[in-house]
Amino acid sequence: MNIRLLKFKAVLLVLFTLLTLQRSSAQISSYNPVWTSQSRNSLESMPLGGGDIGLNVWCENDQIYFYIARSGTFDENNSLLKLGRVKLSLSPNPFSNGTSFKQELHLNEGYMSISTVSNGMTTEVKLWVDVFNPAVHVEVKSQQELSAQASYESWRYTDRVPKGKENNQNSYKWAPQGEVKTWKDQVAFEKNGVEFYHQNQPNTVFDVTVKQQRLDSVKNKLFNPLKNLVFGGRLLGDNFIAADTSAGTYINTPFKSWVLKSKAASKKHQLHLVLQTQHTASISDWKRNLDLTAFNALKQQKESEKRTIQWWNDYWKRSFININSTKADPNSLAWQVGRNYQLMRYMLGCNVSGSYPTKFNGGLFTADPSLTDTTLKFTPDFRNWGGGTHTAQNQRLVYWPMLKSGDFDLMKPQFNFYLSLLKNAEIRSQVYWKHNGASFTEQLENFGLPNPAEYNWKRPASFDPGLEYNAWLEYEWDTVLEFCLMMLETQRYNGTDIKTYIPFIESCLTFFNEHYQYRSRNRGNKALDGEGHLVIYPGSGAETYKMAYNPSSTISGLRIVLTRLLQLPESYLTEERRKEWELMLKKIPAISFREFDGHPTISPAKVWERVNNTESPQLYPVFPWGIYGLGKPGLDTAINTFKYDKDVLKFRSHIGWKQDNIFAARLGLTEDAWNLTSQKLKDSGRRFPAFWGPGFDWVPDHNWGGSGMIGLQEMLLQVDGEKIYLLPAWPKENNVHFKLSAPYKTTVEASWKDGKLEFLKVLPAERKKDVILPK
Repeated sequence: MNIRLLKFKAVLLVLFTLLTLQRSSAQISSYNPVWTSQSRNSLESMPLGGGDIGLNVWCENDQIYFYIARSGTFDENNSLLKLGRVKLSLSPNPFSNGTSFKQELHLNEGYMSISTVSNGMTTEVKLWVDVFNPAVHVEVKSQQELSAQASYESWRYTDRVPKGKENNQNSYKWAPQGEVKTWKDQVAFEKNGVEFYHQNQPNTVFDVTVKQQRLDSVKNKLFNPLKNLVFGGRLLGDNFIAADTSAGTYINTPFKSWVLKSKAASKKHQLHLVLQTQHTASISDWKRNLDLTAFNALKQQKESEKRTIQWWNDYWKRSFININSTKADPNSLAWQVGRNYQLMRYMLGCNVSGSYPTKFNGGLFTADPSLTDTTLKFTPDFRNWGGGTHTAQNQRLVYWPMLKSGDFDLMKPQFNFYLSLLKNAEIRSQVYWKHNGASFTEQLENFGLPNPAEYNWKRPASFDPGLEYNAWLEYEWDTVLEFCLMMLETQRYNGTDIKTYIPFIESCLTFFNEHYQYRSRNRGNKALDGEGHLVIYPGSGAETYKMAYNPSSTISGLRIVLTRLLQLPESYLTEERRKEWELMLKKIPAISFREFDGHPTISPAKVWERVNNTESPQLYPVFPWGIYGLGKPGLDTAINTFKYDKDVLKFRSHIGWKQDNIFAARLGLTEDAWNLTSQKLKDSGRRFPAFWGPGFDWVPDHNWGGSGMIGLQEMLLQVDGEKIYLLPAWPKENNVHFKLSAPYKTTVEASWKDGKLEFLKVLPAERKKDVILPK
């Protein structure tokens, strides 16, 4: 009887799992963006991507266009250049007299289709990006014979000189030293296709920055990602030949076009775009590798398509949030929130294998800038706040949601970015201050030095060369601690072996330990305060509370990173290192407090000299550091900070990188959490509903979307050690079905329907005892 019962339960479990997977797949498909009319311009495009490639795809004036972007395509000025634009034309054109039009992004399978019916005959164009090879495939199928023409369009057919605000796309920003030039690409017909590439000039912004920041003596030791960088690719087609060249203008930008045409009319056509990026001084070597990449991509096309579909299938199975999803209701705010969460996660999934992290200011999906701001009549390469410049305060909001979504593979590009910069950051500390540890500033270049414009060219001669002479960024070192914690959390959540990251984490901690003792000794006789604590001065409470003494955000970060480091299994640290970090943990000073109308609140710091921006780092002990929260001591003080701190109230917003929605969720303030999160994740007002922004940055604003994702996750699931809080800040009137990750290789899937918990599935099953149900 017991055996029969066990078998019956096993069958039920299999059936439940199959039904859940089918339900999940159907829910994801219900979020597919579908357009039934053509677009007016490139900003009305749909994103499509995979691996490390992003396309903006749209149909305009009966032609299909797409921009090409790839992770890591930085030019000599550190602009993140697009790789051109492709236009597909069909003749006779089925879109010009079609009786229907449909463009759909198929999320579950990771491809896009554009179709029309003309004279009773259907034509469909399918586009997909290979997750496993740097290739894009375009397939045309029609019930009538069509001729096809594919044009590779480049605005970098000649040298260009960006002026004024256009330099915001590169590392010179508002302070170029002499003329800045974007050097032309090389484009030519090759092997019945169009071959194109950009080769960085020998002298780059790296060289300029090294000299500016007085590091010439160690230049040969510094990592330089721009040196000998070549990137580009080849557009080719099955049975296509070179036709001719032409010229034109799109929006504000002149371009030159290299045209391929099909040898004959046919009911089927295939185009392929193959990309190649490498560091080499030899273009012939780059061309050989491009040939090899193209050969492999085309040879493996059928198998890669199956693997790509499977990759996206698996991606959506491992995590999702569906709100009020029994039927699509685009006019429902709650439904929009659930749909747009998925669309944001889709865009993040397009850079799983990137050589660089997904940029907060547009990711891989920027479009012509004048469509965002009519005064910015620049090329499609433009994005505000730079290409190779990484604003860590914003980047962190793109990457925090990947823990609970279980997307640990997506976090590697961000982690590897920091690993590549470790040596340079350590050299900075040695050269400037003669102590150990990695010095990571805010507004960080992809070679680990401060952005040269933010570092400031107009500096007092006697000013410390290790510091940014900058009212916003001075003494702001602590954003790197959040990435240290993310690395540690992948071990706790997923069991990931993080031994590779331990030297990085330790070096970041070493910097704070040694640097602030160094500063104390320069001021007086003692390295520590009277209680044996570090004196974190001058410090910074984000970009807002400047020249701060013991900022609460830094104190919280050091305390939590040290605590988590010491909680790692014994194999990660020697006994000697463990004792060193235990000693440092004892040196971390206490968080400071202040009162508003008799209400005790967390103070941004012990004291500070001025308020410079509109962040609320006094709530960073709530998020990301989790010192205060549900079930923890001092919750009432943290809630007071959210409710009564006059700066917090004045700065509150849902726009861009604002995190008030996350604070509210972590504090269990359901109404505030929902109002702020739904404002973040509601439709953007642009044709693609998750193209938010520009906010404080650019379109699509990925730290806007990322902070929205974090807030939504925290409303549904929070963790504290082994405790799992289910629906801790969820409005009971909204139905939701979700699956999220928790620490210790745990997944939690639950459905809340009509004010009741419909089902709860926790894996492994023994973790169910740690779940705290909603009251």
